[in-house]
Amino acid sequence: IVMEAVKQDGCEFEYECVLGYASDRLKDDHDIVMEAVKQNGYALGYASNRLKNDHGIFMEAVKKNGSALEYASDRLQDDHDIVTEAVKNGECILGNCILEYASDRLNDDHDFVMEAVKHDGSSLEYVSDRLKDDHDIVMEAVKQDGCEFEYECVLGYASDRLKDDHDIVM
Repeated sequence: IVMEAVKQDGCEFEYECVLGYASDRLKDDHDIVMEAVKQNGYALGYASNRLKNDHGIFMEAVKKNGSALEYASDRLQDDHDIVTEAVKNGECILGNCILEYASDRLNDDHDFVMEAVKHDGSSLEYVSDRLKDDHDIVMEAVKQDGCEFEYECVLGYASDRLKDDHDIVM
């Protein structure tokens, strides 16, 4: 019954998933959880801790919804492949950015961060201070998002030195 419900509904919203109503035993069932995250990555928020640490299930979750990275174990938040997939399938919405949940190691990796800001310049908020002072990273972030809203300007996340850089500010 739960498998059929998961196949039919999955999650209509982040806070309303069929898996949330399943028993603890079924929240720990690999097949049930895999089907749920294939429908909506947010379903992972209701899975058992054991399955939240399962690489295969997590990869499916972030393929569907990059924001599911929020529910990952520290180990998976440091997994280059998982976080790269999450970045590809997520975006910064209302201050919720994928890189907020990535490990410090990845947020200090130049190549990784460059790809992330190419996808969403607002990711600059969560990168290391060292990379907030990197001309190429900040320039790419500004090219992507600049000032989307009056209250959110990517340049605000750059180092003070780069906020005074003519090329970036222009």
